[in-house]
Amino acid sequence: MELKLIKKAQRGNSKAFLELFQAHEVDIYKMAFIYMKNEDDALEVVQETACRSFKKVSSLKEPRYFKTWLLRIAINSSIDLLRKKNMEVQFEDNIKDYIPIDVNEDIDLEITVKDLIDHLNESEKSVVILRFYEDLTLKEISHVLDLSLGTVKTILYRALEKLRKNIERGGFNEQ
Repeated sequence: MELKLIKKAQRGNSKAFLELFQAHEVDIYKMAFIYMKNEDDALEVVQETACRSFKKVSSLKEPRYFKTWLLRIAINSSIDLLRKKNMEVQFEDNIKDYIPIDVNEDIDLEITVKDLIDHLNESEKSVVILRFYEDLTLKEISHVLDLSLGTVKTILYRALEKLRKNIERGGFNEQ
């Protein structure tokens, strides 16, 4: 059903595009909110994502990746807005369950996962968000970010290693 709507949208059917976009709007908003940390900016990103994707839907090569394509546009729109506003990307703390480490519980409580993630570079943050916030597979992440699967794996493992080392040391290590 969705593939038929995508093909209609690619041929210029705005009603089909609107139906498709609305089906994924909540996921786009969640992704935008993770980056923007406030409702107004997240809604602005959703609106920008709608505009950009509507203009470019005809150029979508693989209709089966429509959702990941939309998420990629949302990520890029979020990053663009952050740069425009000269803001720093911030994250919530719920990723801590995915960091594969055994850590002494005496770690300074002021060190939060958000603080740790804020020390990752942009590509590492994007991969970590897509993997642990959006629960995308590595293959899906490679499509969203237009990177090879091997590159995505490398970025993810490098990011997790940085997080692990920083937690073990109880501080931050710019790497």
